[in-house]
Amino acid sequence: QVHLEESGGGLVQVGGSLTLSCAASGPTLRRSTINWFRQALGKERVRVASITWGSGGTYYSDSVKGRFTISRDNAKNTVYLQMNNLKPEDTAVYYCNVGQSYWGQGTQVTVSS
Repeated sequence: QVHLEESGGGLVQVGGSLTLSCAASGPTLRRSTINWFRQALGKERVRVASITWGSGGTYYSDSVKGRFTISRDNAKNTVYLQMNNLKPEDTAVYYCNVGQSYWGQGTQVTVSS
Protein backbone atom coordinates (compact mmCIF):
# COMPACT_ATOMS: atom_id res chain seq x y z
CA GLN A 1 0.00 0.00 0.00
CA VAL A 2 1.31 3.44 -1.00
CA HIS A 3 -0.26 6.73 0.00
CA LEU A 4 0.45 9.87 -2.03
CA GLU A 5 -0.56 13.46 -1.35
CA GLU A 6 0.26 16.37 -3.66
CA SER A 7 0.50 20.03 -2.77
CA GLY A 8 1.91 23.25 -4.17
CA GLY A 9 -0.30 23.97 -7.15
CA GLY A 10 -1.69 27.39 -7.89
CA LEU A 11 -1.98 30.26 -10.33
CA VAL A 12 1.19 31.66 -11.87
CA GLN A 13 2.01 33.95 -14.76
CA VAL A 14 3.81 32.88 -17.90
CA GLY A 15 7.51 32.50 -17.20
CA GLY A 16 6.95 31.96 -13.51
CA SER A 17 7.86 29.04 -11.28
CA LEU A 18 6.11 26.61 -8.96
CA THR A 19 7.25 23.66 -6.92
CA LEU A 20 4.92 20.73 -6.43
CA SER A 21 5.36 18.31 -3.55
CA CYS A 22 4.30 14.68 -3.27
CA ALA A 23 4.36 13.33 0.27
CA ALA A 24 4.63 9.56 0.00
CA SER A 25 4.37 6.67 2.40
CA GLY A 26 4.36 2.90 2.15
CA PRO A 27 6.57 -0.13 2.76
CA THR A 28 7.68 -0.46 -0.87
CA LEU A 29 8.52 3.21 -1.40
CA ARG A 30 12.29 2.75 -1.49
CA ARG A 31 11.92 0.24 -4.35
CA SER A 32 9.52 2.36 -6.37
CA THR A 33 9.56 4.79 -9.23
CA ILE A 34 7.56 7.93 -8.49
CA ASN A 35 5.92 9.59 -11.45
CA TRP A 36 4.38 12.97 -12.08
CA PHE A 37 1.52 12.96 -14.58
CA ARG A 38 -0.60 15.83 -15.76
CA GLN A 39 -4.01 16.04 -17.33
CA ALA A 40 -5.24 19.12 -19.14
CA LEU A 41 -8.95 19.72 -19.57
CA GLY A 42 -10.30 17.39 -22.25
CA LYS A 43 -6.98 15.63 -22.78
CA GLU A 44 -5.37 12.38 -21.74
CA ARG A 45 -3.26 12.05 -18.64
CA VAL A 46 0.41 12.02 -19.63
CA ARG A 47 3.63 11.37 -17.75
CA VAL A 48 5.95 14.35 -17.49
CA ALA A 49 8.66 13.21 -15.08
CA SER A 50 9.80 10.21 -13.04
CA ILE A 51 12.38 9.41 -10.40
CA THR A 52 13.52 6.01 -9.21
CA TRP A 53 13.74 6.30 -5.46
CA GLY A 54 16.72 4.02 -4.93
CA SER A 55 19.06 5.11 -7.73
CA GLY A 56 17.78 8.64 -8.23
CA GLY A 57 17.51 8.06 -11.96
CA THR A 58 15.18 10.49 -13.71
CA TYR A 59 13.02 10.78 -16.80
CA TYR A 60 11.48 13.86 -18.41
CA SER A 61 9.08 14.19 -21.29
CA ASP A 62 10.25 16.32 -24.18
CA SER A 63 7.65 18.94 -23.35
CA VAL A 64 9.19 19.74 -19.97
CA LYS A 65 12.85 18.78 -20.41
CA GLY A 66 15.11 21.66 -19.41
CA ARG A 67 12.34 23.44 -17.50
CA PHE A 68 11.19 20.93 -14.87
CA THR A 69 13.32 19.14 -12.28
CA ILE A 70 12.22 16.14 -10.24
CA SER A 71 13.95 15.35 -6.96
CA ARG A 72 13.39 13.47 -3.73
CA ASP A 73 14.05 14.03 -0.05
CA ASN A 74 14.67 10.73 1.69
CA ALA A 75 14.25 12.15 5.18
CA LYS A 76 10.86 13.65 4.37
CA ASN A 77 9.66 10.86 2.02
CA THR A 78 8.75 13.60 -0.43
CA VAL A 79 9.19 13.98 -4.17
CA TYR A 80 9.33 17.46 -5.67
CA LEU A 81 8.66 18.81 -9.13
CA GLN A 82 10.33 22.15 -9.63
CA MET A 83 8.70 23.86 -12.61
CA ASN A 84 10.39 26.87 -14.20
CA ASN A 85 9.62 29.03 -17.21
CA LEU A 86 6.00 27.93 -17.10
CA LYS A 87 3.89 28.17 -20.23
CA PRO A 88 0.11 28.27 -20.74
CA GLU A 89 0.27 24.71 -22.09
CA ASP A 90 1.54 23.56 -18.70
CA THR A 91 -1.91 24.28 -17.28
CA ALA A 92 -3.27 20.98 -15.96
CA VAL A 93 -4.05 18.93 -12.90
CA TYR A 94 -0.81 17.34 -11.76
CA TYR A 95 -0.85 13.88 -10.19
CA CYS A 96 1.72 11.91 -8.26
CA ASN A 97 1.76 8.21 -9.11
CA VAL A 98 3.34 4.88 -8.23
CA GLY A 99 2.68 1.84 -10.39
CA GLN A 100 -0.75 1.20 -11.85
CA SER A 101 -2.74 1.52 -8.68
CA TYR A 102 -1.57 4.41 -6.58
CA TRP A 103 -2.49 8.02 -7.33
CA GLY A 104 -2.70 11.19 -5.35
CA GLN A 105 -5.74 13.46 -5.47
CA GLY A 106 -4.08 15.92 -7.86
CA THR A 107 -3.19 19.58 -7.63
CA GLN A 108 -4.22 22.27 -10.12
CA VAL A 109 -1.59 24.33 -11.90
CA THR A 110 -2.82 27.27 -13.94
CA VAL A 111 -0.48 29.39 -16.03
CA SER A 112 -1.98 32.68 -17.12
CA SER A 113 -0.87 34.88 -19.95
